[in-house]
Amino acid sequence: MLTVDRLVFGAWHLNWRERKPGLLRAAFRLLLVSACVSLAQTVPSRLSPEKVIIDSDIGDDIDDAFAIALALRSPEIEILGISTTFGDTETRAKLVDRLLGEAGRTDIPVAVGVRTDAKTSFGQRPYAEGGHFARSAHPAAVDFILDQIQRHPGEITLVTIGPLVNVGAMIDRDRQTFRRLRRVVMMGGSIEHGYGDPYALPTPAEPEWNIKNDISSARKLFAAGVSLYQMPLDSTQDLKLDEVKRAFLFRQGTPLTDALTILYHQWGYLTPTLYDPMTIAFVDDAKLCPVEPMHIEVDDRGMTRRDGGPPNAQVCLHSHPEAFFRFYLARLAGPAR
Repeated sequence: MLTVDRLVFGAWHLNWRERKPGLLRAAFRLLLVSACVSLAQTVPSRLSPEKVIIDSDIGDDIDDAFAIALALRSPEIEILGISTTFGDTETRAKLVDRLLGEAGRTDIPVAVGVRTDAKTSFGQRPYAEGGHFARSAHPAAVDFILDQIQRHPGEITLVTIGPLVNVGAMIDRDRQTFRRLRRVVMMGGSIEHGYGDPYALPTPAEPEWNIKNDISSARKLFAAGVSLYQMPLDSTQDLKLDEVKRAFLFRQGTPLTDALTILYHQWGYLTPTLYDPMTIAFVDDAKLCPVEPMHIEVDDRGMTRRDGGPPNAQVCLHSHPEAFFRFYLARLAGPAR
């Protein structure tokens, strides 16, 4: 049986014989990632999958694609649809079309959100405009999500991993139907710590992208009276997909990991932070991001400030990157589900 101990001994012995520490350190780390993934490939059981709709600004940063990929490999989740939000939502929808097509999941509806003015770097546009699996038409996101809530009252988890444009529009359109969601799980906000290097001193809280790009809608969400779970920068900023983890993931050679490889290289050659996938990981296994009740207010700058009011959100301030990546890489490298 292949164990972590055997891998450690093998890598140490090879390093001693060959005297190539730099190369072998990288090889050892890759072996260790592989071993941890192999040991972590267990799936918690549920009576039935949780109905989920994902609202995403895929196409700018790369973490949205990694989040959707995790959802596609999660037996705990039934994806009722994916909607696009913020900026050029039609092109974002084409990107989702292709990603789902490559993964063999053209059965999942794709809805187009409210288009807004946004000066963002759409680095993955070539993938979106490649023409593969493009659908002739997409439903409007607000109509689609509200219709799904009416069909499945009290059953749907809305996962928001982009600016909250569609969310605000739904609350304005039909607040009562919106409140019939089972819950909202969001990536957004900054409570105690902001963006920064996980190996440096913590940075102070600051306006986070998904909140500051639609402050009005964020305020509406926190005041909506819906069950809300928040994964802010505090618990997501340290989720760095380093070169060893990328090498392990990209060499899997599945249609889904091949799609992620292409999208990653169109995005850039940096180390991505997997902010958004934590929302899906939380739906899969809430122990990966333990929450605590808080009252959150959104100020005029887009700061999400904790105060002493009655709780309006369950907030995850701390996560464990090693546990997250053991879970994430095991799911993406495991057998198709």
